[in-house]
Amino acid sequence: MTQTATDSIDAAALAAALPEVLAAPRTNGPVRLLCARPKPNQRNFPDRLTLTRAICVVGDFEASRPWLVLEDGSPDPRNQVSIMSSRVLDLVWRDRNPRNHPGDNIAVDLDLSHGNLPTGTLLQVGTAVLRVSDEPNDGCVKWKVRCGRAAYDWVRARDHAGYRLRGLYCSVEQDGIVELGDRVARI
Repeated sequence: MTQTATDSIDAAALAAALPEVLAAPRTNGPVRLLCARPKPNQRNFPDRLTLTRAICVVGDFEASRPWLVLEDGSPDPRNQVSIMSSRVLDLVWRDRNPRNHPGDNIAVDLDLSHGNLPTGTLLQVGTAVLRVSDEPNDGCVKWKVRCGRAAYDWVRARDHAGYRLRGLYCSVEQDGIVELGDRVARI
């Protein structure tokens, strides 16, 4: 079951929530939710994820069916892990149906903006080290269906581009384990 317009957040509520989203901690933000996608449109919410350079997120189908590939057909390492603001997630994932979860691997209470986490920034996430990618995460058609048109337009608004409201991608620079409650900090 996909989300319907009646349970999607509207543009006015999103605009009103922006100051709270932008007030997220600049460092040491806690991991609020972890997600692995064993198959398309399936979500698991474990207490821990294993992240590796070779597999990306262990238990996630993305490594075997990446949407972004290199010329040789191998997965592009720039989008091995997706991170989303837990404040944005709380706004757009209203029905809490696992099928409607946006699919990001890590939801964290952290300022994900370009100003706070420029491309190339190294992040300590549990025992893993991630590098912020230059590949933008600007939402896809499935995200629009799951979260609603207003949320889709809000994260893609030109004035909001620097905030990374839809989240960001990272490469795995050091294998490790991420657990609920771990802190995400710039290195």
